Amino acid sequence: MKSIWNQRFSESDYAYGREPNQFLKEVLQNINSGKILFPAEGEGRNAVFAASLGWEVDALDFCEAGKVKAEKLAGEQNVKVNYWLEDLFDYIPKPNYYDVIALIYMHLDDKDLQSNMHKKAIKALKPGGKIIIEAFEKEQIKYNSGGPKNEELLFSLEDIVDDFIDIDFEFLSKETIILNEGKYHRGIASVVRFIGLKI
Repeated sequence: MKSIWNQRFSESDYAYGREPNQFLKEVLQNINSGKILFPAEGEGRNAVFAASLGWEVDALDFCEAGKVKAEKLAGEQNVKVNYWLEDLFDYIPKPNYYDVIALIYMHLDDKDLQSNMHKKAIKALKPGGKIIIEAFEKEQIKYNSGGPKNEELLFSLEDIVDDFIDIDFEFLSKETIILNEGKYHRGIASVVRFIGLKI
């Protein structure tokens, strides 16, 4: 998987564009800035946007090519992103540290690892901190606008409820949207959108 992502992120264009995810953009613009974490951040479009709003940004991925592109984008925008290389399997974030953790299309190739990462995210949030998620929903399997081709790696609303049952739900929705995020996210898509609050 790492070689596939490195190949994709080595292309001259940004695979998912340079602009932030629209849902994330709308949510972050209505939250006071603080510390934010972007696991599996790829080429950095969302992290760079958050930094432009004054957030203190941590981001990680396991792909060297993604980090190179993210740092290039941050330099062009004249913002600072603390980006490092790490496998999410090994990653243990600081507990009670972040004001927001954003999981934007974080589809891991192991369902247990996915749920474990969600648990790590909850622990890493400060009380009063928020989780923001946009991810492909199960019905995405019938669309060609991006995402895994294995339905087990797509989300249902029930998956979100199960993994985040210990925090408050501010917003949870299954939506059909039109994606326009670079070469690999384009067209009609079925997504899950979630905002959770740690008490």
